[in-house]
Amino acid sequence: MSLTFRKCTPADLDTLVQISRETFSEAFEKDNDPEDFKAYLQKAFAPEQLATELQNPNCLFHFVFEDETMVGYFKLNMGAAQTDVHDTNALELERIYVLAEHQGKQIGAWMLDQIAILARNMDKTYIWLGVWEHNPNAIRFYQRYGFQKFGEHPYYIGTDKQTDWLMRLDLQ
Repeated sequence: MSLTFRKCTPADLDTLVQISRETFSEAFEKDNDPEDFKAYLQKAFAPEQLATELQNPNCLFHFVFEDETMVGYFKLNMGAAQTDVHDTNALELERIYVLAEHQGKQIGAWMLDQIAILARNMDKTYIWLGVWEHNPNAIRFYQRYGFQKFGEHPYYIGTDKQTDWLMRLDLQ
């Protein structure tokens, strides 16, 4: 298995909208109210919203490929684009998703390795993320990688107020 990644450009907008909606739906649709979920999906992954984020130099989207096949993507935020922790020494991992049919191949761990390399190359001292408190598999995945909980914040899916754990990985 040969994995690579590349930074998304505005020309990738349609593909980014598609993979964002697909992976988020695979991960969370079954656990949320259908109306709230639909509202969130339409807002968070609207072409206009993602186009704005792609234009922001502090938001970095990357597609991940196994050979020539797209298998996932991740989104990193720096500086003012960070959703909670606005620390210039930090890199926020806002999204990391592997398509369902490619899960179980250690692609997520490979992605975290690449993100850590990117963060170090940007002279960041830590990576942080938010993960839904009712997503034990993801929490265990991040804990195995070395992330530790340091707080919580509200996260809305439509009108449903949920709680995300804030987790961080200090880079050595």
